[in-house]
Amino acid sequence: MNTIHVDVVSAEESIFSGEARFVALPGEAGELGIYPRHTPLITRIKAGSVRIEKADGNEEFVFVAGGILEVQPNCVTVLSDTAVRGKDLDEEKVNAAKQAAEDAVKNAKTDLDLARASSELSVMAAEIAALRKYRQKK
Repeated sequence: MNTIHVDVVSAEESIFSGEARFVALPGEAGELGIYPRHTPLITRIKAGSVRIEKADGNEEFVFVAGGILEVQPNCVTVLSDTAVRGKDLDEEKVNAAKQAAEDAVKNAKTDLDLARASSELSVMAAEIAALRKYRQKK
């Protein structure tokens, strides 16, 4: 069976490290699918879910708030400031953060404040979508 080594790393810790049959994640220009022996690639990724089909056939979901993807023929590395295992996503916390971001957008006084709040809101929306996707697969 062909597999590829996958590492998902946040600023705080290694979130996932193991062999996989397939990896799907949100690239800046659209969804990316990575199989073993993929052409080398370095690109930015958007906030969303990384779906890892492990060698045993089970799936692992990780939410990333954007980052960098490096693909080598036998290794995939996802680097993100923020990465959370699907099983660790907290719906109440995410909804509260989304509401805070929506309030910040409404109350923004400068273009910079609006840009920061809008960015945070888009990350929270992506995290909620990742949480829903994770729950559907369970």
